[in-house]
Amino acid sequence: MTATELLMEHEIAVRLGFFFGVLVFMAGWEIMAPRRILSVSKRLRWANNLALVFLNTALVRLLFPAAAVGMAAFAMDRGWGLFSTLDAPYWLAVVLSVIAMDLVIYLQHVLVHAVPALWRLHRVHHADLDYDVTTGARFHPIEIILSMLIKFATIALLGPPVLAVLLFEVLLSATAMFNHGNVRIPRNIERMLRWLVVTPDMHRVHHSVEDDEANSNFGFNLPWWDHLFGTYRAQPRAGHLNMTLGIHKYRDPAQVERLPGMLALPFVGEVTGYAINRRGWKASAGSYAVTGERRQVSATTPERTGRTTGMRP
Repeated sequence: MTATELLMEHEIAVRLGFFFGVLVFMAGWEIMAPRRILSVSKRLRWANNLALVFLNTALVRLLFPAAAVGMAAFAMDRGWGLFSTLDAPYWLAVVLSVIAMDLVIYLQHVLVHAVPALWRLHRVHHADLDYDVTTGARFHPIEIILSMLIKFATIALLGPPVLAVLLFEVLLSATAMFNHGNVRIPRNIERMLRWLVVTPDMHRVHHSVEDDEANSNFGFNLPWWDHLFGTYRAQPRAGHLNMTLGIHKYRDPAQVERLPGMLALPFVGEVTGYAINRRGWKASAGSYAVTGERRQVSATTPERTGRTTGMRP
């Protein structure tokens, strides 16, 4: 049996093992050292968020039985992609492939905030009224399908080793649960850690109801892209303990925390008014202007000025 066949045979077991392992670990960490007090019944949120995860998993396996790893094996057999034509060492191809696929996920994340129809799908993820390990896996089924198609196209163009795709899928799932964790990390450790991986405090800013904050920190795994493309924000203006999570117009738990409401959410409301069009900007000294709603913010408060301030709550 070849290495590729071995990876294909055990791909599901490896991914499920890491998923449930990280889920249990993060759930325990959230109990031992929570960052914020939850506002909605944890039993309600977990039951419905995980129900959506299981629905998405079944749907993806039904539509794409071999998933991304199978696509990588298919592309390799046919000599597709960049790494099929380059004479690069295997380890280098694996590392570069994982980094390149992470960049694609970052760009995809920016895209779902920028395109109105895609934002309607993605707001299922953002509408969660609390923020914990299960938030990292709650996405609308249509968004999951579109994401898989983007992965297929990326794999066809890149031609990554099968191992690289499996590693990327495991890392993406694990880091998404980690950086959505409601966990407290010592300040000095968190400050160093966020240079290597997206931390919960870094990504929580992205789930703010404030639109300019929601349009920052798009990374899921590697934090470098936000620094490189200017979308990094160190802290939320209100601080992590006082910031409001979710989306302004969708605050009813029956709509945003129950499975039927989550599945229907992309089809609710008018087409206008999506996140990236309401990005806040500094209109003049001492104020931020937000399209459709003006908020006066002191320009002398360090936490409210400068997108990369390191001030802590």
